[in-house]
Amino acid sequence: MTLVPRAQVDVTVASETAARLIDEVRRGGEAALIAQAERLDRVRPTRIRVDPDDIAAAAEALDPAVRAALDEAIRRVRLASEAQVPPPAVTGLAAGAEVVQRWQPIERVGVYVPGGKAVYPSSVVMNVVPAQVAGVASVALASPPQAAFGGGVHPTILGAAGVLGVEEVYAMGGAGAIGALAYGVPGLGLDPVDLITGPGNVYVAAAKRLVRGAVGIDAEAGPTEILIIADATAQARLVAADLVSQAEHDELAAAVLVTDSPELVDAVLPELEKLAAAASASLRVTAALDGQQSAIVLVDDIATAAAFSNAYGPEHLELQTADPGATLDLITNAGAIFLGSDAPVSLGDYLAGSNHVLPTGGQSRFSSGLGAATFLRSQQVIRYDHEGLAGVRAGIRALSDAEQLPAHGDAVDSRFEG
Repeated sequence: MTLVPRAQVDVTVASETAARLIDEVRRGGEAALIAQAERLDRVRPTRIRVDPDDIAAAAEALDPAVRAALDEAIRRVRLASEAQVPPPAVTGLAAGAEVVQRWQPIERVGVYVPGGKAVYPSSVVMNVVPAQVAGVASVALASPPQAAFGGGVHPTILGAAGVLGVEEVYAMGGAGAIGALAYGVPGLGLDPVDLITGPGNVYVAAAKRLVRGAVGIDAEAGPTEILIIADATAQARLVAADLVSQAEHDELAAAVLVTDSPELVDAVLPELEKLAAAASASLRVTAALDGQQSAIVLVDDIATAAAFSNAYGPEHLELQTADPGATLDLITNAGAIFLGSDAPVSLGDYLAGSNHVLPTGGQSRFSSGLGAATFLRSQQVIRYDHEGLAGVRAGIRALSDAEQLPAHGDAVDSRFEG
C-alpha cells in the first residue's frame, strides 16, 4: 500500500481552524457568517438566506442548453436512484412471530455545493435528487458567496436548485457553513439538519468530521481520482483525454494509468503532454499530472492491474481492455466503474444517471457512493403475538440468566403469569 500513489491530504491539519470557524458561527450566527465571508471569500453577502423569488428567477434565467442538460440529468439520476430504494419486507419466523423491515427517510438534509475553482450545478442534482427520491421532506442548500455576483450564490447553482424546487438556499461556505447546517442559525430561520452531504475542500472535510455525531455526514471527500486499467487495445488519445479530464479539477487530483502494455505507455505520454499544454486550466492539469498522486504503473498482466486497483480503491475506475466484462469480474473496490472506451468518467459526472458523489482516498474499500440509500434509515418492526412470544420464552430465560440479566427474562415471564 505504501507504493500506491496518493495525494497527501491530512484533514487533521485543518481541524483547529475548522473548529474555530464552527464555534464562531455557533456563538455569532449570521454576523459571524458575514464576517467569515468578508475574510475568506473577500465579499460581503447582501443577505445570507436567498429570497425564494431570486431562486425562481435564476432557474428562469438559465441558458436553455444548460437547462435542457440539467433536466435530462435530473431525469436519469432520478430513475437510477429509484432503483436504489429497497422495498419493505416481512420475514415470518414462526406462528405469530415476524419481523418487518422498513426504510424511513431522514427528515432534514443539508447539501453543501462548493464554489471555488469550478461551478458545480451537477452536484446540486447529484445530492438533491436522491434525497427527494428517498422522501426527504426538507432540504437546505449552502454554497459560498461569489464576489463576481455581488456576494450571492453562483446563479447557475441557484438555478439548478430552483429547477429542483429547493427553496431554502444560503450564501455561505467552508467550515462555517457546515457548522451552520449542523447547529442551525435561529436569526436566519435555519433549523439544524440531520445529515450533511456534498464535497468541499479540506476545511469542509474537517468540519464534517467535527460535527459528525451531532449530525450524520455522507463522507469526508478528498481530491478527485481516476484510475484507468488499459491494455494494448486501448486508444492512447482517449486514455490521455480521460486522465486530463479529472486532472483539471484540482492540483491534487489523482490521474493513474495501470497497464500491461509498454507500447500504450509510449503512446499515452506524448498525448498527455499535448493535451495538458492545450487545456484551459493548463497549469492546474500539469501540476496534477506531475504530482506524487498521479502515475503510470506498468504491470505484468491485467490480473495484476486489477489487484493494484483493488488496493487503491479508486473513486472512478475505467476499464479500457479487450474484454471489460472479464476485467470487471476481477474488481472489488471502486466508487463507480466505467466499462469500455465509450464510457468515460465525464459521462458519470453529468448524464450517465449514476451519482458522481463517490468515496475518495481509498474509502471505496468500505463505503459506497451517494445514493437514495444515503438518505434512508433501516428500521425493523418486531411483531409477535402471545403464541409467538411463548415459543421463545424458554430461550430468553436461558440467555438472560446466562448473561446475569434476569430482569430481561422476568419481563417475558410476567406476560404468562396470572
